[in-house]
Amino acid sequence: MIKYFFIVLFFIGSAAKAQIPGIKDVRLMLHQATNNEDACNKLIKILVPYNENNNPLLFGYRGGATMIMAKHAFNPFSKLSYFKKGKNMLESAIQADNKNIELRFLRYTIQTSVPGFLNYSDEKKTDKLFLSKSIPELNDPELKKIINAYLLKHP
Repeated sequence: MIKYFFIVLFFIGSAAKAQIPGIKDVRLMLHQATNNEDACNKLIKILVPYNENNNPLLFGYRGGATMIMAKHAFNPFSKLSYFKKGKNMLESAIQADNKNIELRFLRYTIQTSVPGFLNYSDEKKTDKLFLSKSIPELNDPELKKIINAYLLKHP
């Protein structure tokens, strides 16, 4: 009987770990990742199961976190490698779900904050226009507030 209890407990624990992370938690972790390499690594690890086919939004956040890892890397080649890898992931996520406001916002925030020599600003104007038009359609009041505040600071 105890043996079956532990088997059931194991499967319940495994199922709990397999749950999709909450988007609010992912947003917070991405914010923390900008200044904390461990938080960045943890976020990337949590988002490994997601790709552009099974969850474009979380895959996009994984791409964003991978780009942020460039900030924590010491070697210039590693920095560029992290950035390019993350950029490709984010762009794949956006291709899979082009109308996703949060993905487009994530790309916009990155494009407005990375150095110009990285040549990652092609969609900045398009994304800003898309965001401005899409905000009224947004059902997430917290995300709406975040986007509005960011657009005011980064005209």
